[in-house]
Parts: sequence; structure tokens; C-alpha cells
Amino acid sequence: MAGTKDVLAVILGGGRGARLYPLTAVRSKPAVPIAGKYRLIDIPISNCINSGIYRIAVLTQFNSVSLHRHIANTYVFDTFHTGWVQIWAAEQTISSADWYQGTADAVRKQLFEIRATRAPYVLILAGDHLYRMDYAAMFDFHLEHGADITVAVQPVRKEDAGRFGILKRDSHYRITRFAEKPKDEAILRELVSRDDPARPFLGSMGIYLFKTDILAELLEGYPDYDDFGSDVIPHAIDNLKVFGYDFDGYWEDIGTIRSFYDTNLALAKPNSPFNFYDPQRPIYSHPRFLPGSLIENSHLENVLIAEGCCVKNAQISNSVIGLRSQIRSGVRISNSIIMGADYYDTTSCSEPESTSAGLIPLGIGRNCQISGAIIDKNARIGENVVIQPFPTGKDLDGEGWVVRDGIVVIPKDTIIPHGTHIVP
Repeated sequence: MAGTKDVLAVILGGGRGARLYPLTAVRSKPAVPIAGKYRLIDIPISNCINSGIYRIAVLTQFNSVSLHRHIANTYVFDTFHTGWVQIWAAEQTISSADWYQGTADAVRKQLFEIRATRAPYVLILAGDHLYRMDYAAMFDFHLEHGADITVAVQPVRKEDAGRFGILKRDSHYRITRFAEKPKDEAILRELVSRDDPARPFLGSMGIYLFKTDILAELLEGYPDYDDFGSDVIPHAIDNLKVFGYDFDGYWEDIGTIRSFYDTNLALAKPNSPFNFYDPQRPIYSHPRFLPGSLIENSHLENVLIAEGCCVKNAQISNSVIGLRSQIRSGVRISNSIIMGADYYDTTSCSEPESTSAGLIPLGIGRNCQISGAIIDKNARIGENVVIQPFPTGKDLDGEGWVVRDGIVVIPKDTIIPHGTHIVP
């Protein structure tokens, strides 16, 4: 009898991630840190492991070194386990000299590896979404309905329909129509699938379960189909048995600086929409041997803080504080994401005026005031620096900083001199 052991998960590693720039300046989208200590790739891989899917391939191409390193150091099964997590990088071959041209093209170029696993089913996943899902239940639905393809769908409000691929589904769960980000009122009326005035539509989550032979037939038979959402699935609806599997839990596409910012800050709230504390279905990540965070004479309100941090005489609210963050006396932080650091440049939680090389120390210097910002890893923020949010929608490039949708972003490894003011 078929089970999740027969499923190969293929996670798409993403392209340039331009909408997440500068967080993607030196890393791929799935390698972007989230919630202080995880990376986005940890979400789909953890969902696979928790669903009993132990053969996982991650397709990578752009700025992939840190993603490769994270996966290699994190997801290592023992010799008595049949599972694996592999990197399938874009490569030039005799048959193709091009990079991946889209989601479907990326999978097409790895059909040889997919067939080599002899898996009868392939689960296609994105590497930049935040959600917790039982893929085993989706697989059971797929078998029960004798589907060629199953698409995970979620309820969508009318005002959000223009952001999604909207699917029309009949009473037997079969998908009969697709429209990419529809805005025309007449088309929207024809796409209503739910008897719910608040959320009448069904949107694609970018999660697809294929029979392997059907997947190969589509990708090889239509070589100009480069994308699943806009090419493969619309064609398949007219020719194959395509069904929609309901998912009504929390799901967020971390595709822009604004969505990344808002999603992280929501995790620091008392009633966070996503629960990292589920003992039955945990989110895994790289195990680190870090001390507990030291918090001295500080006031913290609605703060998600990772391990290995030093916080002294500071006031922090509505913020995420990442691994090894160093926050010094007199600092005020609000509505911000401090990603922390990959290493320490001191041997204690003391407050040096400078490192031995004369550099500004890692972390946030004394008496800084930071609001509405994202401070990427290994940033060195001097003393008396002031950072304030810009009006929503504002984009700006400064010296050592950028503004995206009003949010100030300090790129990785940047040094901000003492007394700098980044304000509207």
C-alpha cells in the first residue's frame, strides 16, 4: 500500500529574490533567517520530516553557499535511516547550458535525479513560506480521489484575490478553472468556490503533489512551460484529474521586505499566529552550542530573543533579537528585527569601546535609538546612532543602508559610524 515513503519532496530554492533585497544580497531566499534562530528553509524540511517524508531534494541556484552549508550541517540522518536531504544545484549539462528559467524548468532539469529515486510521487514545495502542514493528510487525499495532481488551496478574501492564483473547484473537490491574480469583477464572480461571503475564493499555496510519470510527461511534453503556477497547472486542469486539498491554517509567503518584517514582528506578540512551541511537530534547525542569553537591568516587552545574546541596560519592545546579539547600555529598540551575528568578537559580555583591530564592536553600540528597522547579521552599529522608519511605500538607497517600503534595512556585515542619523 502506498505511503509517504513513496513520496519525494522537491523544495524550490528560489531565484534572485529581488523583492527581499538586501537580505538576499549574499544569500538565497530560503537561507534568510527568521524568528531569531531559524532559516526559511527549515520550515518545509521540518514539515516533511514531521509528515514522514524523508527523501528531500532542495533545488538551488542563486547565492546558494550559505544555504548549502546550513543544510549540510543540520539535516544529517544516521546510517540506519533510509532518508536524506540533498542539494540539487543548477548545472550545465550536455543537454542544457541554461540556468533554471522558472519553477517548472528547475524541476524539468532535475528529472533524471527524480527518476533515479524511483519515487512514484513528487511533492513540489516552496522554500520561502511560513506554515505548518501535514503533507501525509494531503497525500491520503490524493490517493482517495485518484488524482493526477493535487494542489493545496486556502480560503482567500475578495480584497486579496488579486495577489493569488485563484482556483475554481467543484463540489467533488476537482479544480475546473484557474486565473492568475484576477481583478475583473466578472471573472471573480465565476471563480467563487466557497459559500462564505468573507472568504469566497480558493488560492493556490504553491504546493503541488504529482504522480511522477504525470510530472515527467508534462515537463517533457511542453518544454516551453517554465512555471507551475502560470503554465503547468492551467494546462493540466483541462486535461488531467487535478484536485484541490483544503488548508485553513496559518500560511504566509515571505516574499517582500514588508511581509518579512510584519511576519517576524507578529511572532513576538503574545498571541503569535504561528506556534514554534509545538512539541509534536517541531521546527528543526542547526543545533548550536550557545550560552543562555544574559539580560541585565533591562526592560523587554513583547520581545522574541534567541540564545547567546547580551543585553545590558536597554529598553526593547515589539522586536525580534537574533542569535549572539550584543545590545549595550542606553539602547532603545522598538518594532525592529536584530538578526544578531555568526560569531563573537569578544570573550565576554563586557562593553568594549572598540575591538583589538579598532573596529566598532559587533552589535548595537551605546545610546542608540532604533525603530522600524531590520539589522542584518554581523552589523556593527556605532554609538549614538538614530534609525527611524520612513513613510510606508518609500524606497531609498543610502550609504550602508537602504529603505524598502519605509523600513530601514542595514545589510549584512555593514559598519554604521558613531552618531549616524538615518531618519526621514
